[in-house]
Amino acid sequence: MISEPLLHRMKILVVDDDRITVTLLEQLLQRHGYSRVMGVTDSREVLETCAAFDPDLILLDLIMPEMDGFALLEALRSDASESFLPIVVLTADVSEEAKSRALEAGATDFLVKPVSQTEALLRIRNLLEVRRLHVLLENQRSALEEAVRERTAELRQTIAELQALNQRLPHSSGFSNV
Repeated sequence: MISEPLLHRMKILVVDDDRITVTLLEQLLQRHGYSRVMGVTDSREVLETCAAFDPDLILLDLIMPEMDGFALLEALRSDASESFLPIVVLTADVSEEAKSRALEAGATDFLVKPVSQTEALLRIRNLLEVRRLHVLLENQRSALEEAVRERTAELRQTIAELQALNQRLPHSSGFSNV
């Protein structure tokens, strides 16, 4: 079951060169309970903003001056530190080429402007839930790996102690000749 309060605290970054679009998306998300929404209108600032804000989901326009959405997708996906970051492309470009290119470059989903608010909110919610579960799984995996490292170190220490003890004991087979 999806836990809405947990999802509403997740961070969403809206990237579009049109200030009005960014403001409308920020307001829509905030009206629906999302409290950590940030907008960026200059595509050159996105990578730095991502590093500082650490979003859980990005809404990304494709057609922007300076650095377009395709270049941003490639740059964001080249960062190996992030194993799963949902990126939803929101664009007015309805061509199959744009859709294919965006999805091949690493977009998680693709929505055409004007976007149905209901559809956008449902997709955002679903992707945030997947992101939340992915992060939870990664945290559990990391904790298990750390526990294995600790247990392995303990076992190595115990083996070393047993070997040292064994070397100090007199060597006898424990059997006597009768």
